[in-house]
Amino acid sequence: MGRSAPRGRRVRNIEYDALPSQSQFHRLASRFKGFSGPVGSGKSQALCQEAIRLSYMNPGRLGLLGAPTFPMLRDATQAALFEILDRCKIPFEFNKAENFIVFTEVGSKVLFRSLDDYERLRGTNLAWFGIDELTYCQEEAWLRLEARLRDPRAKMLCGYAVWTPKGFDWVYRRFVAEPVDGYGVVLAKANENRHLLEQIPDFYERLKRSYDERFYQQEVLGQYLNVTAGRAYDAFDRLENVREQEYDPRQPLLWALDFNVNPMSSVIAQMDGDRIRVLDEIVLNRVTTEEACMEFVRRYPNAQRIIIYGDASGSRMQTTGSSDYSMMRRFFNQNCMNNVEYRVPKTNPAVRDRLDIMNGSLRNASGERRLLIDPRCKELIVDLEQVVLLEGTMIIDKTKDPRRTHLSDALGYLVWQEQRYRQPIGYQNRPLF
Repeated sequence: MGRSAPRGRRVRNIEYDALPSQSQFHRLASRFKGFSGPVGSGKSQALCQEAIRLSYMNPGRLGLLGAPTFPMLRDATQAALFEILDRCKIPFEFNKAENFIVFTEVGSKVLFRSLDDYERLRGTNLAWFGIDELTYCQEEAWLRLEARLRDPRAKMLCGYAVWTPKGFDWVYRRFVAEPVDGYGVVLAKANENRHLLEQIPDFYERLKRSYDERFYQQEVLGQYLNVTAGRAYDAFDRLENVREQEYDPRQPLLWALDFNVNPMSSVIAQMDGDRIRVLDEIVLNRVTTEEACMEFVRRYPNAQRIIIYGDASGSRMQTTGSSDYSMMRRFFNQNCMNNVEYRVPKTNPAVRDRLDIMNGSLRNASGERRLLIDPRCKELIVDLEQVVLLEGTMIIDKTKDPRRTHLSDALGYLVWQEQRYRQPIGYQNRPLF
């Protein structure tokens, strides 16, 4: 855009200082094309700029922008596009009820759709479509959209997507390893985004402290790795992460629970700066929530302050008419223990997010270990060594041993709350890339 165009096509100048990989992506003439890049490589900018370009190249035709879920579509994809349109003063009308926009200069329409229910993607012919974070979408959703790319009046048919590598999944096979005719891909490199580094020079160094080494290679360096094979907590090392921990009565006790009936499992920890020190574990067979509280108080009768973490499902009503957390509140109130805080999310974090945070705390890409475990936590240590993922997935295998996964799950809720990334990456008040 911004140069001479064929007769009848509208030219629109846009402020866009494209990075080398972004320029290469826009120049790809493939019917189906992709932009694979690490965090901070400008994927969102490329996604939205390509949507604008195709809308102006196909005046009066229909396009679609999609994302894995509606919250991601609304909070990331649409927000990024609207920011660019407002900044570049590109006129458009937004129909919030039907969730589409119309570029008033050319009459092109863009539908916004989530891809979690891909059967709804059947129907109208499209001139183009673009998908954000394709690796979080099912292959069937992409295939449904491929079949809709059939507008006979389109000047340029194109289906495209942007994504961060997520192992050797279907996206890797379709675009990188075994591409068919009509497919093209650009693999962006880390440290290319000069706009981001001008604003945040230590951007990649900060991520080194947050990510474990393998996840850093994937998310920050953009490498394709077999991240779904083997141990769930592959950053754990018994020789490095297991050390005797001393209880400090002046510091709060962090109690994280997994409300499983048999066994009910929990871990007790304390914070030392940004380091989490696991002091103890409680594993009880066939007990009530109140009995678990009694055991906690028996072990730590003089706790000055308690912070409770756990599964969001513990807030749901039980057959007794009370939730697990309600029963805990009642127990502590009855025992005159009022300095108790609950840090429980409304919904549980995604398993992948929880595993990434756990592994990054066990050992990050800089070699630091911010999660230490006392040797008395024998069941937790076995968990960290033996819990595995189902082959080819990011799903924890809970079928091999009924005693496994509960303590590591409980600890994962605590670590996720305390160690998750505090600063959002990417779009804040304006796009960083």
